[in-house]
Amino acid sequence: MEESGRIDSGSRAAGAFEHWLLAFYPLWQWLVLIPAAAVFTVVGALAAMGMCAFGLQRQANLGVAARWARFIAYMTPMRVEIEGAEHIDPGQSYVVVANHQSQYDIPLIYGFCGLDLRWVMKAEIGKLPFIAQGCRAIGHIFIDRGNPDQAREAINSAVGRLPPGTGVLFFPEGTRSRTGELIKFRKGAFRVAVDRNLPVLPMTVIGTREMLPPGSFRIRPGCARLVVHPPIQPGAGTVDEAVTELCSRTRAAIAAPLAQHRAGPGGEA
Repeated sequence: MEESGRIDSGSRAAGAFEHWLLAFYPLWQWLVLIPAAAVFTVVGALAAMGMCAFGLQRQANLGVAARWARFIAYMTPMRVEIEGAEHIDPGQSYVVVANHQSQYDIPLIYGFCGLDLRWVMKAEIGKLPFIAQGCRAIGHIFIDRGNPDQAREAINSAVGRLPPGTGVLFFPEGTRSRTGELIKFRKGAFRVAVDRNLPVLPMTVIGTREMLPPGSFRIRPGCARLVVHPPIQPGAGTVDEAVTELCSRTRAAIAAPLAQHRAGPGGEA
């Protein structure tokens, strides 16, 4: 009984500590985390632009931008778990497809998947000072989502210029999920994969929504998990058939760990 009492007391003490830690976390967020991230963003963008001026896009991406992402994870703090990294071939180009739950998906994927990634970004991000210039220098792709044909042409053109071993990242839901459930996938990413005959590399993001939900400015420290699935090659048939099949198989792969996460240990989705 005494041992049980000590355990219960310890649990209550840990819970009280966590409560007070979260109560004071907004001070850390606004006085330390956000100013530090802003400084790193400006300095990192300038460094990346300087490196890219000498043709060092890959070095700028992995050496500066990915470190920016890991810095944000460290300062939050965000504990990261990676599963399936063995499915990534560093010499292979991919169309990378992930679900979108939070702004923290960006530091999770960018900082920890290990790929030289180019992001497909909405045109509005191209108006942000420093971020826009740094992203353009590295080779990230800005698209007008209101003009799908022009967007696909811009993506195909950019993908055709990328060196081997580069991944092009899409969030096919088009926006962050408000509920954590998968939204209907748009087919642009899969059309690019079929057009360029590139494998799709599905990734499932878990846990970032709890850290920063869509529409919220309140960050919470936490644990994020990135599940990398085996690559999926485009199938045979007409272009439309290949795109539809690729979209369906990719969505099923991404959805499975989300269902397991919602069910909890030993539960059923």
